[in-house]
Amino acid sequence: MTRYTLVPVVLLLALWGRTALYAVDQAEFVYVTRFGDPVVVHDGATDAGLHAKLPWPVDSVQRIDRRIQSIDLPAVEVLTRDRARDAAQQTVGSTLTVDATIVWKVPDAAAADQFFRTVRTPEQAKKILGPLVNGRLSAVVSTVPIETLIDVVDVQTAAAGVAGVAAVLPGDAVFRAADARVIDERVERVRQRLLGSDGATDGLRERARAEYGIEVVDVRVRRFSYPEAVRAKIAERIRSERDKKAADYESEGRRRAADITTDADRAARTVEADARARKTVIEGTANAEAKRILAQAWAQDREFYLFLQNLRAFQRMMENTRDVWLLSTKNPLLRPLAGPPTPQK
Repeated sequence: MTRYTLVPVVLLLALWGRTALYAVDQAEFVYVTRFGDPVVVHDGATDAGLHAKLPWPVDSVQRIDRRIQSIDLPAVEVLTRDRARDAAQQTVGSTLTVDATIVWKVPDAAAADQFFRTVRTPEQAKKILGPLVNGRLSAVVSTVPIETLIDVVDVQTAAAGVAGVAAVLPGDAVFRAADARVIDERVERVRQRLLGSDGATDGLRERARAEYGIEVVDVRVRRFSYPEAVRAKIAERIRSERDKKAADYESEGRRRAADITTDADRAARTVEADARARKTVIEGTANAEAKRILAQAWAQDREFYLFLQNLRAFQRMMENTRDVWLLSTKNPLLRPLAGPPTPQK
């Protein structure tokens, strides 16, 4: 072998021998296989450093990150239970779009061995966990009424409906915080059922760990919403319901206005009747008193009383007229002009 051929051979042997060395990082698991059969799994937490193996292609090295990883799942449409029809026919109701995020990791060397045997790569893990979580999510959501998932307790409207004093209630920030707590509690209940933390035997965590060596750290539901295809119809339904509610308010207002008007008319008639009754009593009392006074005057001096009455009669006849009267001096009407009667002795 010449010198010119020996140098390349030595370089190739050096490069080939270098494949017998590999490094293990603290943030990864390293899986060593020999002709496809597993040899050893290195945990970076305890086996970090330089290691040796048989050169390629005898032994191969695969790596997986041992840190926490996350997967954002695409929105999936799930069916919810319609409570209005639930009692009658136990059917599934409206559709919701759900966005979720999976947080996962490979916890230890044994799980890493299971992961490398069944999953191999994080990309494949995404393909496995996505349908697994979406299937579990559909199963959980299908048992929950739709209003339990998306309804928000409008504390301000409820309080205003009871007290009728919406203007004196606190600001919107208080009620937004109350709604946020309701939403967080709702999402947490769904999360617990997804992960199997509520005592379910087919929990997502147990299945992922047993079958794939994946520890599902958390599943977060980011949003519940209606599908794009039905949002226009839902908005129209909301407007229709609001219009109906407004019509109900107007009808109730007209009814209450009619009741108030009727009560006011009844009270006015009662007051008028009482006033007329009091007027009749007062007039009767006044007439009786006048007659009593006239009787007393008559009893004191009949001639003088008649004289005054004649003067009043003469005054009523002469007032507001320009007629010329031609009367005899012996006419009884002129008698009062001759002077008052002489007092009785």
